[in-house]
Amino acid sequence: MLELRNLTTVFPLKRGVVRAVTGVDLTLRRGEILGLVGESGCGKSVTMLSILRLVPYPGQTVAGQVLFEGRDLLKLPPGEMRKARGRDIAMIFQDPMST
Repeated sequence: MLELRNLTTVFPLKRGVVRAVTGVDLTLRRGEILGLVGESGCGKSVTMLSILRLVPYPGQTVAGQVLFEGRDLLKLPPGEMRKARGRDIAMIFQDPMST
C-alpha cells in the first residue's frame, strides 16, 4: 500500500517560495490503479518525484509522510532509498527519451 499524508514540496527561489505540492493526501492499495490528471504545472510530476525522493535542487519536501508497505520513504537513509527505487517502487516517465 502507498499512502501520502500531507505531502508538501517547495522550491525556494530568490523572489519567494513556490509551493509546488501542498498537503497531498492519497491512499493506493495493492492492485489499484491511479491516474493523476491536471493542467501543466499543477504538481503531478513533482508529487511523483517527491514520493521517490528525486525532487531536483533547490526543491525539497518539507512536510508529510510517504508510507510504502508501512515504511516512511522520506525517513529512509539514502542507501536504503536507492535500493528501494526500482526494486520496490518505481516511476515510468511519460516520455522516457526526454528525461
